[in-house]
Amino acid sequence: MANIRMMSNKVAAPRHLDAVSVYGRRWDLFPYLMVVMVLLTIVSIFHVWSRARVIELNLQLTEMGSQLKEAQQEQNRLRLEVASLKTPARIEALAKGELGMSLPADLQVINVK
Repeated sequence: MANIRMMSNKVAAPRHLDAVSVYGRRWDLFPYLMVVMVLLTIVSIFHVWSRARVIELNLQLTEMGSQLKEAQQEQNRLRLEVASLKTPARIEALAKGELGMSLPADLQVINVK
């Protein structure tokens, strides 16, 4: 029974000074934890901003791609129109109809050497 009393005395004796030093150590870590939290917040904000920027640039890229396709279609249409306007039959019809021109006679043609 004497052993039990000794053991209970050892267990029951509080160490008040050690508890204060542990809490003091915790407060010493507070500035470092704040710095880590601020850095983590900055990195998180940068990550979210960069992802939003990537999405925005992908949308712009898609829009530019569709504008490029429309411009290529317009260019093809205009090339076809130019080719149809350059046909010799059309030019001859305009010359005869609107301008009153005719094909030259043999005597009107001079060959230059």
